[in-house]
Amino acid sequence: ARAPLPLHEMIRAIRSARTQCEERGVIQRECAAIRAQFRQADNGGRSHNLAKLLYVHMLGYPAHFGQMECVRMIGSPRYSEKRVGYLGAMMLLDEKQDASLLITNSIKNDLSHSNQYVQSLALCTLACMGSAEMCRDLASEIDRLLRASNSFIKKKAALCAVHIVRKVQDLGELFAPAARSLLTEKNHGVLHGAVVLITELCERNPETLKQFRQTVPDLVQIMKGLVISSYSPDHDVAGVSDPFLQVRILRLLRILGRNDEAASDAMNDLLAQVATNTDSTKTVGNAVLYETVLTVLDINSESGLRVLAVNILGRFLLNNDRNIRYIAMTSLQKIVGTDHNAVQRHRGTIVDCLKDQDASVKRRALELSLALVSASNIRSMMKELLLFLSSCPPELRSQAASGNVHIHCMIVLHTNTGSAGGDVRDETVPNLIQLITNTSELHCYTVHKLYRALLTDISQQSLVQVACWCIGEYGELLLRGECQEAEPVQVSEDDILDALETVLQSHMSSPATRAYALTATMKLSTRITDNVDRIRSIVSIYGSCIDVELQQRAVEYNALFKKYDHMRYVRKSVAFFMFFIIVASLPVCCNLQAYDLLDLLGGSEESLQPSLAPSRGDLLDLLGLEATPPAPAPTVTVYEKNGVTVTLSCEKQSDSGLTVTLTASNCTDSDISSFTLQAAVPKSVQLHMKAPSGDFLPSQGTAKVTQMVVLSNPNKVGLRNLWLHT
Repeated sequence: ARAPLPLHEMIRAIRSARTQCEERGVIQRECAAIRAQFRQADNGGRSHNLAKLLYVHMLGYPAHFGQMECVRMIGSPRYSEKRVGYLGAMMLLDEKQDASLLITNSIKNDLSHSNQYVQSLALCTLACMGSAEMCRDLASEIDRLLRASNSFIKKKAALCAVHIVRKVQDLGELFAPAARSLLTEKNHGVLHGAVVLITELCERNPETLKQFRQTVPDLVQIMKGLVISSYSPDHDVAGVSDPFLQVRILRLLRILGRNDEAASDAMNDLLAQVATNTDSTKTVGNAVLYETVLTVLDINSESGLRVLAVNILGRFLLNNDRNIRYIAMTSLQKIVGTDHNAVQRHRGTIVDCLKDQDASVKRRALELSLALVSASNIRSMMKELLLFLSSCPPELRSQAASGNVHIHCMIVLHTNTGSAGGDVRDETVPNLIQLITNTSELHCYTVHKLYRALLTDISQQSLVQVACWCIGEYGELLLRGECQEAEPVQVSEDDILDALETVLQSHMSSPATRAYALTATMKLSTRITDNVDRIRSIVSIYGSCIDVELQQRAVEYNALFKKYDHMRYVRKSVAFFMFFIIVASLPVCCNLQAYDLLDLLGGSEESLQPSLAPSRGDLLDLLGLEATPPAPAPTVTVYEKNGVTVTLSCEKQSDSGLTVTLTASNCTDSDISSFTLQAAVPKSVQLHMKAPSGDFLPSQGTAKVTQMVVLSNPNKVGLRNLWLHT
């Protein structure tokens, strides 16, 4: 057989191959020669042959036949062979292969070797590919090495212990005492390994986390020493003393200070010192500052310190490095809800990032800009966002249109040619109605803009629905013709009714859109004086509509005209406000569909407590029961499966609030523990689940679990479903 080539000549031959086929030929010949050498009982080139095989493995070719050679070389007394054997084990073996178990005893022996470099090889191999079984067998050896006097061994033992904790979490308690003692070391490598190990222990065990909170003063002192230390050539990186250790300590402080006042107070001064003394002109300084910011924002820090952290992120936004700008906006996005005012100070810089050429930066800037829109800056922000929307990439247009649910932008999105009206999501309508309701200073502006949009185009259903709702609610502002923020326009009662009738008669209008238009028309009967008969005529036409929902609304509205027409102007603030909630806001899935309108419209203020009917019957019958007392809330079974039954009863607390009582029982022969009830409603409705009576359901229905759920619908948006999950 041909003698194998030396390593450097094999590498030269492979690199000089002109084709893939020629390269495979070289490798196949060398692998055949290496196999022949492995079969010999003894040869002086074992490490040389295994090194060549590892190079072949790095190129992606099969090298599994060298696994057993690795095992044999690890057991060799020669350091040169042992070194290549351990390297081969880390590259060719993993915990899934049986051959890895054969080196456990060799690793254990080498961990006790007198040569620190042999010990180091064993530690590195165990940390790289040690299985759970190997970790359990050798954990005590690692704990012993953590207490050794040799710093070189201790730092490698600490990192090996990290791997063991990740593989076998229960072994974390074994390393906790030694890990804490390592914090007194002066060697930076040992300190780095100790901090990484403590971080791993705290993340995996809450009890260990409580214990290590006592080390916060020690960590603060170590960090202060790094911040104020003089130049050290061994640890200095671009003028920052050991930034790697600083970052690790800051991450550990973040974990220790989270949700703990005492620990947070102990590190506040240090964080302020790091934030003000670290050089932000270098990348390593920015890395330390970024970890400082994350720590400040995650612990219970002082308000002034949080503002300082936000200002650091604001400086990041001005950095030329796009990666730094990206992480700055990502961090600001997370805190915009809690530190809104501090983030608002950097609004101009954030908006400028919308012009960035990088798509990821542009996306982050868009998300953050949308989160910063408020009633005070809506006009200026909408101008910037609309400018961005006109030129943004197609992949961002849907996101911009869906998130941009604010008044002015939404109108332009639907009315301008080329905008993203078709990309707006279904939940936009209730979201926009909620925004309009809460922004009273823009009611006049909004109703004028939406009325004009309605005259221009009625093909966009979401816009038409919001426009109809606004006209019904704020029609009197439209009739006045006075609006400081929009071009004044003189609108007559007939003009408004013509617009609503166009929506009702259009083939483009969906049933839901027609319902909005019909309700708006009915509301206007309390706001206009000369066209009540026309409104009555419009409503009566739909009393025989083929759409059941629209027909029912028309019949109910006609009933109000017939029996309670004399109360329209006296009680309009109560009648129609309540009526809109009645028709649109009851949970259909519970079959509790009709309040007694007689109590709402005909009685005194004390009689406004509504009653509940078990089904949606003929509202005319209800209107005829003038002396009927309120009926008790019925109980409805909403879940019955596998022996568990959940019933529901409702009680109206206010004109926008509803209290739901859920009662669960267990009729099986076995007890049920850790029982929970979950409920979900649309975003426009506020849900508050009070504490349940318990979480244990005994068998045979001997006891029940009850829980009250409070639903608040301040914006009178239709609530169609209440989702329950047990």
